[in-house]
Amino acid sequence: METILIKALQLIVALALLIILHEGGHFFAAKLFKVRVEKFYLFFDWKFSIFSTYSNWWRKLMGKAPVKKKENGSYEYEGTEYGIGWIPLGGYVAISGMVDESSFKEDGSQKSFWKQLPQLLKNIIIKNSDVKGEPWEFRTHPAWQRLIIMLGGIIMNFITAFVIYAMVLFTWGESFVKSEDMSYGMKFSEQAKADGFQDGDIIIKTDDEVIESWSTSVLQEMSNAKTVTVLRENPEAKDGARQEVVINMPEELSLLDMIEPPLYASMRAPLQIDSILPGTPAEDMGLKKTDKICSVNGIAVEDFNDFQNSLIALQKALPENANFGDSLKARQITLVLNDSVTKQVTLTPEFTLGFANVMPYQDKITTKTYGFFESFPAGFRYGMQTLASYVDQMKYVFTKKGARQVGGFISIGKIFPDAWNWQKFWLLTAFLSIVLGFMNVLPIPALDGGHALFATFELLTGKRLNDNFLLVVQYFGMYLLLAIMVLAQMNDILRLFNI
Repeated sequence: METILIKALQLIVALALLIILHEGGHFFAAKLFKVRVEKFYLFFDWKFSIFSTYSNWWRKLMGKAPVKKKENGSYEYEGTEYGIGWIPLGGYVAISGMVDESSFKEDGSQKSFWKQLPQLLKNIIIKNSDVKGEPWEFRTHPAWQRLIIMLGGIIMNFITAFVIYAMVLFTWGESFVKSEDMSYGMKFSEQAKADGFQDGDIIIKTDDEVIESWSTSVLQEMSNAKTVTVLRENPEAKDGARQEVVINMPEELSLLDMIEPPLYASMRAPLQIDSILPGTPAEDMGLKKTDKICSVNGIAVEDFNDFQNSLIALQKALPENANFGDSLKARQITLVLNDSVTKQVTLTPEFTLGFANVMPYQDKITTKTYGFFESFPAGFRYGMQTLASYVDQMKYVFTKKGARQVGGFISIGKIFPDAWNWQKFWLLTAFLSIVLGFMNVLPIPALDGGHALFATFELLTGKRLNDNFLLVVQYFGMYLLLAIMVLAQMNDILRLFNI
């Protein structure tokens, strides 16, 4: 429970920070062009809010007069209302006059909307002179100003990520194990071995790109490469020297296939217990740091990778319609310790035993340091590489397997570490900022990218889309986003039950 709370806290803090900065980008851009911002909210405030500067108790505390509401329930305008909503699914700024909703008459039913649809889609193209409104409203401003306002949040997300990466590099530097120092080499899946790899190989090139150190991003480079060069032990060399071997990668291999557990390639680690986690099956069975795990259910394990893969295999063997009883039975395993001691143990619902393995190469870690001014171009490069990697992965979202990988808040929360680690927290926050910026730039109505697309169309053609049409596409955009959110949360729920 403590681990879940720590992960949840990190997720909430990271998202709250990014939401404020994203919406702040829109806010400051709007203020720059003297567009009125009616509300600035962290989280959504449907029906009521946790806090609002328009609350009369707050205004009384601040020595201000109460705010009166109009007949339609909205507040009289007295500057921007700042607040915190109760639905933690994002945030927003309410910019005056985004569209002229007075022309859209709806009685609240879907039937009314569909009846009006043909009328709403008439005269899609209008002249700028036909736009009516106040000078402080969004829609009365030039297209280039509206474009900057809508891109303000996206720009702020990318700037935030680049600055965070720069400060992480300045504070902690960049630590890695050089490829040539990975004496244990890599561990490969059965598919990788069929493609020509061998356990112990060290990956040093993807096509002509030199791999200085290992990270999971190398899998992405391998999925796009035609050849991979490895260093392989030469049995004829008496001094243990390695030789270069070039492996041709299969064209049909995708990144999704490579990251499907067990990983296509992973850093090989000897199985050496570092610590026992409290309240876990490992503690209950009396596992000690000096113990050596020799086999799982009669299958020998040579390294930590084998041990992890054996537990993954147990989980994957569960049928799709497995119930709690099936899961419990699959989690009851037999371990052989120290070549002769047999232990029966039941794994956690996540199919883990509950110990931390010794991290290999602790004496071979190379740390590259950056000066304050050096860190900014390095942070920018780091951010651009992260963005390029994420964009490349998006092509898999539109496949059946890719759609199953889409995750919601539970999946996002799981990427944070079990214990608070500031370096990892900031790296993950920067990554989420990249993701948030990219997702918002997609040309989907109701997202910033959709508004930016319409403003760009006006800049290029000199023609403007009428507000009725914009309202219609906003509706469809919202339905699309809602469907994606439902898919993401359902995937999370199904994974919780190993479905």
